Amino acid sequence: MKLHSMLFGLIALGLTPFAAAQQPIVIKFSHVVATETPKGKAAEFFKKRAEELTGGKVKVEVYPNSQLYKDKEEMEALQLGAVQMLAPSLAKFGPLGVKEFEVFDLPFIFDGYADLHKVTKGPIGAGILKKLDSKGIIGLAFWDNGFKSFSANTPIRTPADLKAKKLRIQSSKVLEEQMRSIGALPQVMAFSEAYQALQTGVVDGTENPHSNMYTQKMHEVQKHMAVTDHGYLGYAVIVNKKFWDGLPADVRGQLDTAMKESTEYANQIAREENDNSLDGIRKSGKTQVYVPTADERLAFKRVMVPVHKKMEGRIGRELIDAIYKETAFDPSKL
Repeated sequence: MKLHSMLFGLIALGLTPFAAAQQPIVIKFSHVVATETPKGKAAEFFKKRAEELTGGKVKVEVYPNSQLYKDKEEMEALQLGAVQMLAPSLAKFGPLGVKEFEVFDLPFIFDGYADLHKVTKGPIGAGILKKLDSKGIIGLAFWDNGFKSFSANTPIRTPADLKAKKLRIQSSKVLEEQMRSIGALPQVMAFSEAYQALQTGVVDGTENPHSNMYTQKMHEVQKHMAVTDHGYLGYAVIVNKKFWDGLPADVRGQLDTAMKESTEYANQIAREENDNSLDGIRKSGKTQVYVPTADERLAFKRVMVPVHKKMEGRIGRELIDAIYKETAFDPSKL
């Protein structure tokens, strides 16, 4: 009788059992950057692999460039189930109450990708992602963007060159403290508004990986850039927990595989794209690119690393020390 009732219900809705079974599971994947960026390309790669591996059971709709939601809106949209998947920058999780993610914003805590991946691909990273469960969110993976450079309309050789400059940052208490450490004035602003703010002089400069700067054409309204690699910008790919837990086990397994493949692709393309974008910035002739000497970079490091200590109460000293141990970083030797 139950089966007959179910069939009658489907027919009443205008669906045959076959048609109902064929309805794909839709994943709306929203992000705020251009399709040509590492994150944009990785999202498209995930769409392709998810649809292939599930044999069309899943349809992934990717919405780039803040088409659906801006920086400040997308997390709430995910929690409400308006979208199923995001890849926010790691700074976005502090306001959500998971301050451990802010460890990734600490200046000079990673001396390159090898150190970084010891954390993001290891138990420390897995432990940080797990803390999202209580927020109705599941963390699937970390995706790289790259290491950041400073830009301004005046030459940047020393920390003093950025003193009193209004520098755009994303919302992050750690990044605010980082900018104050070099005497700059942090200006919190949505990523989608940064180009116009630089163009009109509302802000004097910013910090970004090269791919973000190039694809958003920020280099066209900035005269100088210093390749300081002072901070890391990465993303956590996250899904609505209720949605993810409700998926059929086989589909969830296939999506896990698609995400693993996409993460390898994302991290590889991030390095390539940032190198290519730096090339593009140089060739444009609009921004003078400066690579600091080892001593000049050390001067930035000495001024900015004390931010780690200041942020211990917010992020957690144990977590910072665990990363120091994992990467063999000793701030006392600077």
